Amino acid sequence: MTTLGLSADELLSTTRSVRKRIDFDRPVSDDLIRECLEFAVQAPSGSNRQGWRFLVVTDNDKKAALGDLYRRGWDAYSKLGTSAGALAETLDGDHAAQMTRVRESASYLAENMHRVPAMLIPCLPGRVNKAPETGVSSMLASIVPSTWSFMLAARERGLGTCWTTIHLMFEEEASTVLGIPFEKVTQIALITVGHTIGTDFRPAARPPASTVTDWNTWTA
Repeated sequence: MTTLGLSADELLSTTRSVRKRIDFDRPVSDDLIRECLEFAVQAPSGSNRQGWRFLVVTDNDKKAALGDLYRRGWDAYSKLGTSAGALAETLDGDHAAQMTRVRESASYLAENMHRVPAMLIPCLPGRVNKAPETGVSSMLASIVPSTWSFMLAARERGLGTCWTTIHLMFEEEASTVLGIPFEKVTQIALITVGHTIGTDFRPAARPPASTVTDWNTWTA
């Protein structure tokens, strides 16, 4: 597979949540997804347990079922005071405009969730919500880096991804759709995967790291 040849800095600063620029009509080959997953399993994990498990969904009926669950969740989420749309109304200037764009693109993805070429469901053994607090941190520290590695590998190969969690409002129903034993396995996210329309992604507008960083003593 031809890669984009991005530097490490370019890869880290331009791997965006891709929603409106997914090519819904271009399939993603299984081999390309497998290639990205080989990088995912190179990630560090708590106690080197490597307890991750990934479910790739390309079946149209299952994508449609997950899309229905996602839209149900999106309808509920968009009415919350913590949603991107609600937050946009509390902000001014460029930040408000950015949040409005996020809301619009997220709504677009929700409407078209069933059309994404592939979905990746990262999972962990056990029920994360039943683990002690330190256990939750350790468990998530094992799956989040590996999934992010997948997303970085996908970006380098001309694929766009987006980390979503809305379907987890109906995780047990999703488990039934996917044949996941709900009491034994926790779904962590739903990552949409598809070829991007163009590859010219840029760094996002972010405040300097110095505005959110303290040294030695908390001051916020």
